[in-house]
Formats: sequence, structure tokens, C-alpha cells
Amino acid sequence: MALRQIVTLPDPVLRRKAKPVTNFGRELQTLIDDMIETMREAPGVGLAAPQVGISERLAVIEYAEEDDEDEETEVASEGVEVTIKPPTPKQLYVLINPEIVKASEEKVMGIEGCLSIPGLLGEVERHEALQVKALNRHGKPVKLKVAGWLARIFQHEIDHLNGVVFTDLAARIWQPKEEIEDNV
Repeated sequence: MALRQIVTLPDPVLRRKAKPVTNFGRELQTLIDDMIETMREAPGVGLAAPQVGISERLAVIEYAEEDDEDEETEVASEGVEVTIKPPTPKQLYVLINPEIVKASEEKVMGIEGCLSIPGLLGEVERHEALQVKALNRHGKPVKLKVAGWLARIFQHEIDHLNGVVFTDLAARIWQPKEEIEDNV
């Protein structure tokens, strides 16, 4: 596995509609592994092949939905109650030739950033829930139902495969202010 360079705007590969994946050989498997490693190192929650300069319909996503219902309560030795939340395991998705087959009518606004557009954030309206069909890394069909932030990530990455970046859809775009460290 190797880290791939993440391309940034105005690289034209980010504006092209990516070609369908047709070959599921060793090169594709290496690309998938490299993209996963690159996404994790960045760090990000999703990465589309055009973001590493490859115009193919492939995206990797790794995200854990936070679930407030999975809280456990523990009593410390001094009689102080402490709430501990077990870590939610991240789910890894490899999406090849993904298509949104159904999207909820309900839409929500949310803040997005992008590894290919560093230094900018935007407020983007997205569908709250989706049904997506795709192929997994071995070419087997998968159908996924996703909602919330995971649905937002899926839409963001599928947009990349269509030459669309979040700033094209944002109602508002800004540069986040650098956090000032307290030197007290």
C-alpha cells in the first residue's frame, strides 16, 4: 500500500465525469487499498478516485455513526457516577460504479469540507436518506440504505464521480478561523 497525492482544484480531473470501472484485477485492488490508506492519513471520512487523479467511478468511505443509546454507566470507587460510551466501530465502504436509486424528500443543511478544497467550508443541503446500489471491491452487487451524516458523505463522494464539488452546491462558503492557542 502507498499514499496517493490528493489533487486539489483547479485540477481538471475533479471536473470530469468519471468512467465506470470494468476491470476488477490487481490494479484496482491496489488502488482501493491505497485510497483507504490515503483517506485515513489525510484524515478524511471519504475519498473518490478523481481526488487521487484517477477518473474512475470508485469511492471509499469510512465512518461511524454516533449512537447516544449505547451509553454505559459505571460507578467509580469514590461513589462518583461516570458515564462511559463505548467507541462505535467505523464501517468501511468501497463503492464501485455507485448510483443513488432513491433519495428522501427530506433535506437537511450541513457543513462540509473537502480534502481537494483545503481551507474552505460550506453549508450544503443534502437528502437526509438514500438507497444506493454499487459494486463492492470484488464486483459483487450491493444495495445500501444510509441516513444522516453517512448519507451526506455518500452524496459528497458520488458528486465527485460526476465532476461536482461541494462548493458548487453550497449556500454559503467560508474560511474557518484558525483556533488561537492559549499560552497561559
